[in-house]
Amino acid sequence: MRNPFCVSPASFFTRRAFGTVIFFFALSGVCFAALVESAEPPSKAKVLEMMKRATTFMVEKVSVNGGYVWGYLSDMSRRWGEMEAKKSMIWIQPPGTGTMGHLFLDAYHATGDEYYYQAAEKVAGALIQGQHPSGGWNYVVDFAGEDSIREWYATVGRNAWRLEEFQHYYGNATFDDGGTAECSKFFLRLFLEKHDAKYRPALDKAIKFVLDSQYPVGGWPQRFPLKNEFSHHGRPDYTSFITLNDDVASENIDFLIKCYQTLGDRQLLDPIKRGMECFLKTQGPASQPGWALQYTVDLKPAGARTYEPEGYVTHTTGQAIEQLFHFYALTGDAKFLARIPEALDWLEKSRSPKEIVPEGRTHPTFLDVGTNLPVYIHRRGSNVVNGEYYADRDPKHTVAHYGSFRFVDVAGLRAHYEKIRATSVAELTKGSPLLVEKQMPLARYYTVGNEDLAQLEEGPENTGKLLHRSTQLVAGLNGEGYWPTLIRYTSHPYTHDGSKKPVAGDFSQMRVGDDTDTSPYPDSNPPIGISTGAYIRNMDVLIEYLEHAK
Repeated sequence: MRNPFCVSPASFFTRRAFGTVIFFFALSGVCFAALVESAEPPSKAKVLEMMKRATTFMVEKVSVNGGYVWGYLSDMSRRWGEMEAKKSMIWIQPPGTGTMGHLFLDAYHATGDEYYYQAAEKVAGALIQGQHPSGGWNYVVDFAGEDSIREWYATVGRNAWRLEEFQHYYGNATFDDGGTAECSKFFLRLFLEKHDAKYRPALDKAIKFVLDSQYPVGGWPQRFPLKNEFSHHGRPDYTSFITLNDDVASENIDFLIKCYQTLGDRQLLDPIKRGMECFLKTQGPASQPGWALQYTVDLKPAGARTYEPEGYVTHTTGQAIEQLFHFYALTGDAKFLARIPEALDWLEKSRSPKEIVPEGRTHPTFLDVGTNLPVYIHRRGSNVVNGEYYADRDPKHTVAHYGSFRFVDVAGLRAHYEKIRATSVAELTKGSPLLVEKQMPLARYYTVGNEDLAQLEEGPENTGKLLHRSTQLVAGLNGEGYWPTLIRYTSHPYTHDGSKKPVAGDFSQMRVGDDTDTSPYPDSNPPIGISTGAYIRNMDVLIEYLEHAK
């Protein structure tokens, strides 16, 4: 259920690629063509000033109780996370509130300015208020209270045709889209910064949430505490199923490893081990040695949303293989490599015929359990009430908002496998936090890509690009203190529920249905607004500039 519109800011450089597109595309300084190439690089003092101005605007003019959504119209009359939000709401999914907290800590590390630490503390206050009693977080927090969020789910959420995860209010927390992991890691970083005891309870609750929700087999559900109350179009409630989709398992493992390497709690080693081994247990049989999005508790591939049928999934298989590479580097245990050749061979033979595959794609998304035949997703109707998704063998006229085809770099994965096999275990595992008998600090930055910084040392061309981008950003900050951004997506405001009779028109390949569908869709005339994603990305560039200037 990775949000279909927004790249997590931490993935802009190094952390991970979600195969997604940016919801709020930054016009900002990066895109100001009017700026001349020969402009003088900004001084360090000027960069610090611009960073502070932009941050002050976000903290004092944009935030709600210390929290954020993804994007705002310039007059603040409307705002969105993955969906349109109330003015009393903040968003948890990246690049929402937790990611903003990470950026503030990054800026604090780069500048030493206590203002950024105080901004991170305000984020912490918002997240503490929104933390579920179980220790995790929902997609959104509504400071107006329980009645207000229930009303939002019953109107805006329920009428989002394709966003089925918002059509029912569970009242629990979710691992979906990395929100809980993002916030949990933020509290770990914030506590470690000054060891302020007031942040330890939120961190401990987050750790407990991850441990309490883990199944004995090692996997995690999508939501917790477990619920089984929302049967959609006759399909079972999928939120209790063991979930690999959207990095649920890998993010939880990463969080636990970070806690172990910094806090030294050896009780976390068994949950980490079981989490990694769940990837081995969920790999399919020799005839289909891939991975699915989700699994029943007896480890059978399971469907999720109504456009995510039961089946083995090609891009999920590619991601699982990459995780196994990572687990091998953490442990040196050859069992994590043992069945990778089978999976690579299966991916190779599962390629789509060139005459049907869209440009830039290589594989069908879903392959039927047993037959290994591709399955394609379609829809009919006009809204959430009269509409439905269905799967068949026809590769034509598939839904626009969810890919029936994916790009999987099988050759690249195979080359990576061969490289790993040719590397000694000692060299590969050197510095693994699981094998070093001492606590290890976290990386200095979270949203800023350290590999991107390292690349700047390779030559004058990369350095020149950074100087140019930084010059543009400094010039592009407007008088109010933000980088103007095109808000590329909009949504129909909720007015009434969808009709039982379809509205005239063909919505089968559109991102949105009729005017009762509250799902976001591309705006043909996008307005200028304010974007947390653009702010984070632009601040990352300026932090890189400061690092390079040292």
